[in-house]
Amino acid sequence: MTSTDDSPVPDYPGLLRLDGRGFVVVGAGQGIGRQATHALAQAGAKVFCIDNQEALAKEIADEVGGIPWAADARDRGEVEATIAEAERQLGRIDGLVDIVGMAKYIDALETTDEDWDWTFGMVLRHAVLFAQAAGKSMAANGGGSMVFVASVSGIFSAPRHAAYGAAKAGLMSWVRSLAVELGPSKVRVNAVAPGMVWTPRISQLVPEELKHKNEDNTPLRRVAIPADIASALLFFASDLSDYVSGQTLVVDGGVGVKFPYPMEL
Repeated sequence: MTSTDDSPVPDYPGLLRLDGRGFVVVGAGQGIGRQATHALAQAGAKVFCIDNQEALAKEIADEVGGIPWAADARDRGEVEATIAEAERQLGRIDGLVDIVGMAKYIDALETTDEDWDWTFGMVLRHAVLFAQAAGKSMAANGGGSMVFVASVSGIFSAPRHAAYGAAKAGLMSWVRSLAVELGPSKVRVNAVAPGMVWTPRISQLVPEELKHKNEDNTPLRRVAIPADIASALLFFASDLSDYVSGQTLVVDGGVGVKFPYPMEL
């Protein structure tokens, strides 16, 4: 307390803690999902680890003492059954972290209906399905936090993965609308938009020379690793962001505030 301010001071590090809270992680098995699952577990959360590969779900659950579950995140019936099981095993759902997303690289004018539908399923449909199922659960139980992984491809241009960029832009719009609708139920909804992230999958697809090009163009002079994105996801999952909703945080090392933004693959 000072002579002009007697307002209480929170335990700021304590606001990061998630002790006893139940979190559902979609796409937990590798990369950003694996790091996000570790981040939540280290903060004290009980984690329900979802992957479309049963072996990966079990591996990450074993690492963090979580609960493994395999499901197709694009199927409404499987998603609703998954959330019901998560609620049963966790006691209640306090948060959802959804990492799932994948692009096909093809010229915009050559993108087929099948390419478009596949991309929107991999990027947006699962987010809608999990948000609906988990959102109803959280709203009925006093609130919670939902966090989705968006992309700078939904903010800037997305050469040779235009469908992916369109779907990520749709995801960010979905986040904003959910935040307004669910706010009165104390459910916060946010997103993190990474630039290039050197995940195990990307490291197998992207040549080293393009990685170095991105490093040279990044003010922080490195490409993101999955832990960088997991840190931002943890912030939105925790009470440190208790008054933040409907936002998308760009995590790209500062590239988006300069020109040019290299997007070619």
